[in-house]
Amino acid sequence: MMNVARVQRSKVAGSALRRLYSTESEPLAKTVYHDFHIAHGGKMVPYAGFDMPVLYKGQTHIESHNWVRNKAGMFDVSHMFQHRFSGPGATKLLEKLTPGDLQGLQPFTSTLSVLLNEKGGIIDDTIVTKHGEDDFYVVTNAGCREKDLKFFEDAIANFGQGNVKRETINGGLVALQGPQAAEVLQKLTNYDLSTIKFGQSAFVDIVGGKYHVARGGYTGEDGFEVSITDDKAAIDFANKLMDFDGIVKPIGLAARDSLRLEAGMCLYGYELNEDISPVEAALTWVIGKRRRAEGDFNGADNILKQIAEKKGNLRCGIISEGPAARDGTEVYAPNDQSKPIGVITSGSLSPTLKKNISMAYLPRSFAKKDTDVQVKVRGKFRNAKVVKMPFVAPNYYK
Repeated sequence: MMNVARVQRSKVAGSALRRLYSTESEPLAKTVYHDFHIAHGGKMVPYAGFDMPVLYKGQTHIESHNWVRNKAGMFDVSHMFQHRFSGPGATKLLEKLTPGDLQGLQPFTSTLSVLLNEKGGIIDDTIVTKHGEDDFYVVTNAGCREKDLKFFEDAIANFGQGNVKRETINGGLVALQGPQAAEVLQKLTNYDLSTIKFGQSAFVDIVGGKYHVARGGYTGEDGFEVSITDDKAAIDFANKLMDFDGIVKPIGLAARDSLRLEAGMCLYGYELNEDISPVEAALTWVIGKRRRAEGDFNGADNILKQIAEKKGNLRCGIISEGPAARDGTEVYAPNDQSKPIGVITSGSLSPTLKKNISMAYLPRSFAKKDTDVQVKVRGKFRNAKVVKMPFVAPNYYK
């Protein structure tokens, strides 16, 4: 069972923004868009082993955040780890490593999932897109790159059922996010993007080639993630987006973090780690009905037991008074300040709601909507309340 001390020990120290400014002892990798960022005034910081833009000249964090909520923002997410799994047995392998129903997934549809260790803890969160029978496009986190690679290599070596091949997909990966994203992207292709709904994808003619376009993202807004495997075409695509002056701006990691928090989305190393199960993370819905019945994925015994017993802590949303409750802030029962009942994993002032929002792991008895709690910020106890997530309603195209 998860407890407060375990979360505090296992999660990455510091807030999400402080993490962006962490120092790196080894040379930083650069995405294909590195020169593009410099040319557009990107303030570069070390992030997950890469030199990445946190902000751009002439934009504050709040302005960048609000721009995406109202227009369209271009995010460089090329640091994410893109894979292709193919060959006989690819479905069986991925269904051992994740709890999703990949057999039942329709071609060119995707699902949020998690990579599981043998105890049911989360090695990483991931998006799995099915392209065809035993053919999958998988995206994992940059910060887990080496760990994930070893996990996949070991899993393939030990699987012994079919000839499964994993390939790394290189090039540019752009997330175009915001209510005007579809309008902009449609002007760069003859493909009817209205036929691609949230969670679907297609290979689309764009900037002189056919590239993978998936409808979705990490902001709660409508948008697309475009994977362009040719470096020259990737740069061409970014430059064409900048031609939509007054609609599209390049956006950095600071706004990406606050947007995902408003959308109630997890950040690995904060809400998720190898000691937390998908049940505790309020991600039980990623476990397919058939998968629960068959129970043949990593950590299934522990996970199915948690589902049946309905015990342990849960990830939940909190709105609090006073200064923002950042990650590491202790959460207390309303009438007991003797010991904490939980800990904030991510938190900040919401630019959209103008309220302090955060996520925390709390006992189930406190994780119900409208339950009063307290947070201890700057040595003082502040009133807080558990709320339903997402904090800001999503704007997906379905």
